[in-house]
Amino acid sequence: MFNITSGSVRVYKLLPDGRRQITGFLFAGDFVGLATGEDYAFSAEAIEDATLCRFRKSDYRALIRQAPALESALLERATHELAAAQNQMLLLGRKTALERVASFLLNLPEDPVRPASDGLVRLPMTRAEIADYLGLTIETVSRVFSRLKTTGVIRLVSLHELRIEQPDRLAALAEGEG
Repeated sequence: MFNITSGSVRVYKLLPDGRRQITGFLFAGDFVGLATGEDYAFSAEAIEDATLCRFRKSDYRALIRQAPALESALLERATHELAAAQNQMLLLGRKTALERVASFLLNLPEDPVRPASDGLVRLPMTRAEIADYLGLTIETVSRVFSRLKTTGVIRLVSLHELRIEQPDRLAALAEGEG
């Protein structure tokens, strides 16, 4: 198993017909490879320069037994990931493209090096990866970004950064109130 210490990773599944479904993006502090069996159902790949710390599962399990606080923290993270998976099911099953993109932007973690107190959001993933994660086409993702930019909800700073100019409006759009 691995702990991401810097960078970003996408978790995905390739379907038999070659399509890719991205199931999540992981960032510094997240764990990869917590599966209980010997085989993993999903693949993981760095989407930017990343550093990971590798643990043998047996060593990690022994460490958890010795440090109950670590076990508690891991349970809290697993509970958070379960809630995120449930939210992703709702997003894919019922939300519009605009609601999906708005929810995605709101749920990205802050950059630990530069917290987003100024509304700055780092996007290490491509528009195609965002589309694969949200179950949309790249064209739809680009149209929604353009719409959010045109209405002043966001401002594109660079290809991989944007600023949320109207966080309350973005939150309302994510909830279908817009």
